[in-house]
Amino acid sequence: MKVVTIGGGTGLSSLLRGIKYLVPETIQDLTAIVTVADNGGSSGRLREEMGIPAPGDIRNCIVALAEDEDILAKVFQYRFSNGEGLKGHSFGNLFLTVLTKVKGDFLDAIEITSKILNIKGKIIPSTDEMVDIVAEFSDGQVIKGETQITEYGKQLKGKIKRIWMEPENVRAPEDAVKKLLEADFIILGPGSLYTSIIPNLLVKDIKEALLKSKAYKIYIGNVMTQYGETDGYTASDHIKALHEIVGQRFINAAIINTTIPPDDVLRRYMKENAEPVVADAGNISRMGITVYAEDLLDTGTYARHNPQKLTDTILKVFREKALKRTA
Repeated sequence: MKVVTIGGGTGLSSLLRGIKYLVPETIQDLTAIVTVADNGGSSGRLREEMGIPAPGDIRNCIVALAEDEDILAKVFQYRFSNGEGLKGHSFGNLFLTVLTKVKGDFLDAIEITSKILNIKGKIIPSTDEMVDIVAEFSDGQVIKGETQITEYGKQLKGKIKRIWMEPENVRAPEDAVKKLLEADFIILGPGSLYTSIIPNLLVKDIKEALLKSKAYKIYIGNVMTQYGETDGYTASDHIKALHEIVGQRFINAAIINTTIPPDDVLRRYMKENAEPVVADAGNISRMGITVYAEDLLDTGTYARHNPQKLTDTILKVFREKALKRTA
């Protein structure tokens, strides 16, 4: 079985941390296509100063797929808390940057790092070019940059009306397109809709390969809304936004969380104008999409997906699809 995941941020790394244990018995070929549009924090500084695509989400996904998240993986996630020029940087981001400069190629740097950590899959950026996402809000403001979009959204002056990538005609790595076309399953999310998932689909080659692929396409819905970006969005609203971006309906199945976070966690999120995504399974079903509504919540200080629960549900999707093929 060949599986391709698409996304970025903590959502995609959480998914990978669970499904890597399906390799190689269930999944023989696992690929993560990751956004490089991040322009904040350590990634943003390295982008600006060194002229390379954002390494942060790539680093997180490499560590998540590491066969054994031992001391070496922890070293790659180590973030310097002091030191002139070093404070705020993670070792893994610096390592990828150095390798990119030594090899002269961002893709080579990812490949070498992946081998060092002996990952159970392949990591490919949706593009290896320098890109920014740009959003027009409903109040007429046009904001450039992932971090700036998120920060402006927090002011709750308007909702995202339109989003695009600059430059527009960047290319995807050939291997990313090949993996999408050959995939049996393509999984989008979980992750921030407009700043983790959609940036990948703004790369024309990725979008076209996604639509052309005969793979069974699965969307994993977020647990919480994101203030300024998806306020008031139900699970079906997230799917409608994805369909609008690519220009047609393409999702076959949706995995959505049905559990409300504990009160203390919920109150903390609501202070930031975030709330649980409504699992409107009926609306999704009416779109012709198969719904898997489950308790996917992790028990911790954050409202996030539990990697094992998510993996169990994905396995259920795989098995039911296989049964339909043989029926």
